[in-house]
Amino acid sequence: MTNFLTRQDIAHRTAAAVDAAVGAGRDLGLTVTEARVLHEVFSVVVHLAPAPVVARIPVVLPESAGLDALAHRQRAELDVTRWLADKGVPVLSPSPLVPRNPVRRNGFSMTFWQFVAEDRGREPDYAANAESTATLHAALRDYPGPLSFLSSAEPEFIAEGLALLGDRPDLLAPADLDRARREWRVLEPLVRSRAAFEQAFPGIDLQPIHGDSPPANIFAGVDGDRYADFELVTLGPVEWDLAALGPDLETAYNRGAQREGLRPLDEDVLKFVNAVGMLRAIAFLALAPRLPAIVDYVTPTLEPWRGTPFAGGLTLGNPVGRPHSSG
Repeated sequence: MTNFLTRQDIAHRTAAAVDAAVGAGRDLGLTVTEARVLHEVFSVVVHLAPAPVVARIPVVLPESAGLDALAHRQRAELDVTRWLADKGVPVLSPSPLVPRNPVRRNGFSMTFWQFVAEDRGREPDYAANAESTATLHAALRDYPGPLSFLSSAEPEFIAEGLALLGDRPDLLAPADLDRARREWRVLEPLVRSRAAFEQAFPGIDLQPIHGDSPPANIFAGVDGDRYADFELVTLGPVEWDLAALGPDLETAYNRGAQREGLRPLDEDVLKFVNAVGMLRAIAFLALAPRLPAIVDYVTPTLEPWRGTPFAGGLTLGNPVGRPHSSG
């Protein structure tokens, strides 16, 4: 493989993001003397100690995603989490010590959050988290703010990634790329158009959803669990939040849905979101030159994918065997 960032390159990128966050925090009146990186993959997350504030700075973005588009997404996240916090839903909340807006500095766009101490000794209970996701969905149903349809699927990024991978057979074999592109031609219209989705899946309600696998994004605080990382909050079917998690967690979600008075997961929509989610994962390989670790996450999923029905079994005009009907 060639053209990959080295560990030193990534360290320099992280240091630049930390410097930008420290400078922005100080400009906003925070006392910052002991900045400490808490996490870094697609974003650098840094505690601006001793201030009880955490900055999150995205550092690995698609080529097509400019800072204006990122800031738009960040504003939606800030608005949704503030609204949920005001309703008493346990979330990682925007910091009240700074204005609730994205801040741009040194080529980065960042957001600021309340610092919450993490219980690092507790293993995640994904079944409990999946069941709890139904509680989050019940709370989100009343969110009044505007959200785009299935923006969390990032169709521009999928299209861009599959195009770029044409020049990277070291990252994705040509046969796999050919299948991925053919699947995308089937799935893309239903991702880009709410009307097309609703025609394909009549009777499936849409609502505000987390957008990024909430069972894997529940923060274990020392004072209790909190829903976290709403960067991809969107309008969509609840199934999107359970994509690729498997039947055990789907069953756990359905227990929570029954308790909350919500519908159970739809098997046809699950096949659709699983297929789209896999193409999104494959597209992430195009980011490998800037995030080499992504190869180790995505490559093991390719062999199981090869054994799945093409595009989740979806064919134009008759999604995954769903009979045509008016309701």
